[in-house]
Amino acid sequence: MPEDIEALLSRFLDAIIALAGAQAGAVRILTDDGKFLRLIAQQGLPSDLVDSERLVDRHCGVCGMAANADALAWIEDVSSCSKHGGDSKYFGLKCKSVLAISLNHNQQILGIYNLFFESNRKIDAPTETLLRLIGQLLGLSLHNARIERERLRVTVMKERQDMVNEVHDALAQTLAYARMRLPLLSDAIVAHDEEKALKYFSDLKTAVTEVHDNLREVMTYFRTRMDPLGLLHALGTIADSFFTKNAIALEIRNSASNLNLTDEQEVQVFYIIQEALANIAKHSMARHAVVLISQTSQHLEFLIEDDGLGMDEPSVATIVTSARPMVPSTHFGLDIMQSRAHRLNGRLEVGSNDGIGTRVRLSIPRNNTASDRAS
Repeated sequence: MPEDIEALLSRFLDAIIALAGAQAGAVRILTDDGKFLRLIAQQGLPSDLVDSERLVDRHCGVCGMAANADALAWIEDVSSCSKHGGDSKYFGLKCKSVLAISLNHNQQILGIYNLFFESNRKIDAPTETLLRLIGQLLGLSLHNARIERERLRVTVMKERQDMVNEVHDALAQTLAYARMRLPLLSDAIVAHDEEKALKYFSDLKTAVTEVHDNLREVMTYFRTRMDPLGLLHALGTIADSFFTKNAIALEIRNSASNLNLTDEQEVQVFYIIQEALANIAKHSMARHAVVLISQTSQHLEFLIEDDGLGMDEPSVATIVTSARPMVPSTHFGLDIMQSRAHRLNGRLEVGSNDGIGTRVRLSIPRNNTASDRAS
């Protein structure tokens, strides 16, 4: 149970105890298996009793009455409570009666709360009604806390799966390529074929370097999550410091009226652009770079260009929904960019920009955006 809900329940107990004229109070929730009531907040109980009260049977005494039916239950014979009270003399001496009230939400009982009285006096009907309403309010708070806990659990599981996917996409094929080269290198060494041995050694060295670079990119991805203010703000932040860090002027031009990307889409687009800009900074010797964002009736397009040295190889157009080759890319990070574009159901093109500089173009179908799905 999150600490904030426990603090909230403790504050509620202070007010409820004063309202009812009790000397102590406790809140208990049903365990996941529904067999026990677990103490999550208390006020006024003696310290020697708290440990024995941390977990009680769901059907025990007055607590069981309220846990098994939406009820407000009183008992004045507290002998059953004293059975699990250890050496404490609290029940029967300081506490003469106990009230238990269900905590329910949408006809589901989530737990109970207790009030402990030093006398056998009854509370009036209006106060009982108010205490039952408080039980419903506390039930709603517990319900919301469970939803938040489940949301957090799902988020953590998704984060773990994302990490597995990222590591697989970044490393698996390159490692498989390296593994295939190892026996070839061994055979060449045994055969004293120096030329082939040097070639396979160079292939392995390139593969290991790519694994290192890709792993570092994955680690960076999970250390620096998406800017909470969105994609355009994140790109603006990069542009503000790009010249200072790399001596390359970076311009962001956006002519799209509304990107309407989901959070996940923004993350993938951002890291594709970030990788393209990292390659410009490391390899291009450019003076100027630009990120152009535009839209058509069918697509959103992100174009990253520079005026640097360009690429030695011909322009490459990769439709990333197709199978990728086993041979690792000679451009570190390209495989990960392709994988991210695949998740967007997009098209990634990487190549020379008409003989001057390099061009990376990402095109995303607009029917994948949030606005189109909502309509």
